[in-house]
Amino acid sequence: MDDLVLNVDFTAPEHRPKKEPGNLKHQRFVRRRRELERRGVLRQKQLPATLGRPLRAPGRGTGGTGGGPRKPRSGQPRSCPKENGHAAAAPRCPAVSRNGPSRTDASAKTKGKSRGTARGSASTVGDSPASQNDSSGTGDPAKTKGKGRGAPRGTSKTDGAPPAPSKLVALDCEMVGTGPGGRTSALARCSIVTYEGDVVYDQYVRPEAPIVDYRTRWSGIRPRHMANAVPFRRAQREVLRVLAGKVVVGHAIHNDFKALHYSHPKALTRDTSQIPLLNRRGGFPENVSISLKRLTKALLNQDIQVGKKGHSSVEDARATMELYKVVEEEWEQHLLQNMEQK
Repeated sequence: MDDLVLNVDFTAPEHRPKKEPGNLKHQRFVRRRRELERRGVLRQKQLPATLGRPLRAPGRGTGGTGGGPRKPRSGQPRSCPKENGHAAAAPRCPAVSRNGPSRTDASAKTKGKSRGTARGSASTVGDSPASQNDSSGTGDPAKTKGKGRGAPRGTSKTDGAPPAPSKLVALDCEMVGTGPGGRTSALARCSIVTYEGDVVYDQYVRPEAPIVDYRTRWSGIRPRHMANAVPFRRAQREVLRVLAGKVVVGHAIHNDFKALHYSHPKALTRDTSQIPLLNRRGGFPENVSISLKRLTKALLNQDIQVGKKGHSSVEDARATMELYKVVEEEWEQHLLQNMEQK
């Protein structure tokens, strides 16, 4: 019978650390948490009951069955949600007293509630849309403080409504010739009337340069009118004071502004020579500038600028305002639509 030889090794086996479960990222997280626990940064009650158990995804509601967070039983401490996940190194959650929020917590909640109310949000999560918009519960949206700021200047707050009559004036000027050959137009008379046709300004104006051509056939200006005429700079200040903040109506009004050495805001200017609606009503082509005399005859059945005494700036200003009234509502709606499209 052969001898049986047994090789027995009585030395202690080498201790190998148990491989931690999970991927490399999870292992680093577990080692970091253990290190924080050893240092005393984390308290034992803040650690989850099971290390490898995945967190439950919170549901939409707080008290339903859709996987929402469960309320802790009486006697069990609440855990910090930031330290149950991967953000273990985040700051500690404030301790919550079992008897209710502390005085500091209550004041903080009150402060946050007042801020939310000031911003127009609901004070509680479960408020209905009606309570968020109106404290009366009617569901009507709350009125904003800045309502009406977006309305264009010179127009009413009501969509498509024309400007108030007190904001409307009509302007007309008569010019004479100065400079070489009298080819430079200079202001010699300026008239402004209200929406109702009342005269608010009507003055003869003395140009700064010598008058070469009075253009009496069209302007109606004669040398005797310059005897007591207002100097141009003074007349300019007076006229601009009247036009400030007003919607100015005129026919080929850019010529009048040029004689005044002034540029009125485009949004506050209504030029009856550039309103296609007037041409259409009078049976004229829309893209052609028709004279004030022809438009007044066709639409108002009135004769102006007749005789050999020349034009009257008061008469022309009144006729211009009446023409504007013919298409006032339609034209203002058209302008408002153009502003909205831009």
